[in-house]
Amino acid sequence: MRKLVAHKREDHVAVAVTDLAPGEEVEVAVLEGGSPLRVFICEPIPLGHKVALRDIGEGDIVREYGEAIGRATRPIPAGAHVHTHNLRSLRWDFGRKA
Repeated sequence: MRKLVAHKREDHVAVAVTDLAPGEEVEVAVLEGGSPLRVFICEPIPLGHKVALRDIGEGDIVREYGEAIGRATRPIPAGAHVHTHNLRSLRWDFGRKA
């Protein structure tokens, strides 16, 4: 069973379709097609929350659905929970370009 879903292959995050535990290696279904991706989960991830598919640097733009959704407020390692504690919505990022 695939436990994460990403919309586009270039997305930085995927959404958990079940609760995830640290240490799990999880397959990521990519809705645009192609072979699944894999990621090791490094912290608890609740159902419906985002997981980093690759390392994301502080200040980097984060993409989901192939679109910029926010800016990382600190480094986010692959397999980590991506939420308001480490991602700032671009709606609040006045004057900066995605």
